[in-house]
Amino acid sequence: MFVMINVIWAVMAVIGIVYAMFNGTMDKVNQALFDGASEAVTLVIGLSSVLIFWLGMMRVAEKAGLLAGFSKLARPIVQRLFPDIPPDHPAMGYILANFSANLFGLGNAATPMGIKAMEEMKKISKSDKASPAMITFLIINTSSITLVPTTVIAIRMEYDSLAPTEIVVSTIIASVITTVVAVFIDRWFRKSQHSLGGS
Repeated sequence: MFVMINVIWAVMAVIGIVYAMFNGTMDKVNQALFDGASEAVTLVIGLSSVLIFWLGMMRVAEKAGLLAGFSKLARPIVQRLFPDIPPDHPAMGYILANFSANLFGLGNAATPMGIKAMEEMKKISKSDKASPAMITFLIINTSSITLVPTTVIAIRMEYDSLAPTEIVVSTIIASVITTVVAVFIDRWFRKSQHSLGGS
């Protein structure tokens, strides 16, 4: 899949460059490349400071036991969402850590935990196909309930938004709705497959 995406991007880039050559607009392409690169560097530097701050806050929360407390509160819910995973399995810990990071809008911090969770769930399923638990985790991780959309706030601050945090309430509402709907659809498809398998 990743190879296909890379091929698509490469083909689009080649088509754009060839079109610019025949259209006589290579100077504009070069200018766009330099402007884009400069803006990307500026954006990354601006985002880094905010993300470093929130990652530090996550570390403080972890040392203070807040994340452990959240994990204890969320564990019963997560166990119901993933009945195929033993409660004491390492996958459960990675899933909880991933959800905690996503809750605070730290997608970059959540990604390594998500990958580890997938690896552990693959060990449980012992199959080349995605297990029901892996599918459930993927849809929840994609929709992910977010209390503080850190990355989006950082981008809004970088572009001089007058109220960069005004999206917090709408983000919470939207992410809760999408997560609930995603879980409902996942369960509906799972029951449908069981019904088809039984018949």
